[in-house]
Amino acid sequence: MKTQRGFSLIELLIVIAIIGIIAAIAIPNLLSARRAANEGSTVSALRTLYSANMSYAATVGYGNYAGTAGTADVSSLNDLGAANLIDQVLRGGEKAGHSFIGNRTAASPIVPATFYFAVNPSTPSGILMTGTRRFGVATDGVIRSDASLANLATPFDAATLATAQPIND
Repeated sequence: MKTQRGFSLIELLIVIAIIGIIAAIAIPNLLSARRAANEGSTVSALRTLYSANMSYAATVGYGNYAGTAGTADVSSLNDLGAANLIDQVLRGGEKAGHSFIGNRTAASPIVPATFYFAVNPSTPSGILMTGTRRFGVATDGVIRSDASLANLATPFDAATLATAQPIND
């Protein structure tokens, strides 16, 4: 009499189906957790940028904030990095799946200097999206966010940042 060793085709198919069901449940949760971690890192980076820009104005900026006035780009980040106030990763304008830009207005005799930083997800749509909200911080130090999908690919400017909701983190 022969003895059979191994698994039958039905048993193997059942195991593969169970693994597929577990993967279908786990993968969306893992992607959601990654997005939440990216957004948490982004909020932390905005706090760092706010503190660094305040330090910049108090030390080497002579009351003005970092960056090229009227230019929403990475010049603020480069100035803060050159003053050794932020790390090289953040200085590059990309961190944790988000794109960072900054802008400032110079002080005048009647208007004080101001600044803001805006952050958008690098991949704002699709299954591999890196975030579901855009963030920003201005001279007042309040970190604000906007979860409107229509606005997700457009960075904040000073006016839209002022109308966004403060975060509760």
